[in-house]
Amino acid sequence: MTKGQLEAKLSEAISRFEIECMGRGPEKIRTTVLGDLILIRQQGFLSQAERSLASNREGVELIKKLRSALFENARENLEEAIGSVLDVRVVSTYSDVSTKTGEKIIVIVVDRNMEEMIN
Repeated sequence: MTKGQLEAKLSEAISRFEIECMGRGPEKIRTTVLGDLILIRQQGFLSQAERSLASNREGVELIKKLRSALFENARENLEEAIGSVLDVRVVSTYSDVSTKTGEKIIVIVVDRNMEEMIN
């Protein structure tokens, strides 16, 4: 499997995770593998209601808290999604949402250098 194929498969798995566990998938997703890091950038994942709510400070805080709680509760499912593509163990996961741009960034650290696993 090439690096591009691996990144595409990871993007598909993450999109399925977002749909099944977070309620909706992103309009656009890009995954990049760098050593033991998986970097995921999602665009267009906020619902219309969330975009409306993001018009004031309290709404932004509410969206961030809700999205963070949902993500934390579904962390095991995310690890399974990664495991469906790669035989790696997830060491840690970081995520943040921009209500201004409608983007979400996820950084996943795994237990080995994935670039060494690529053919």
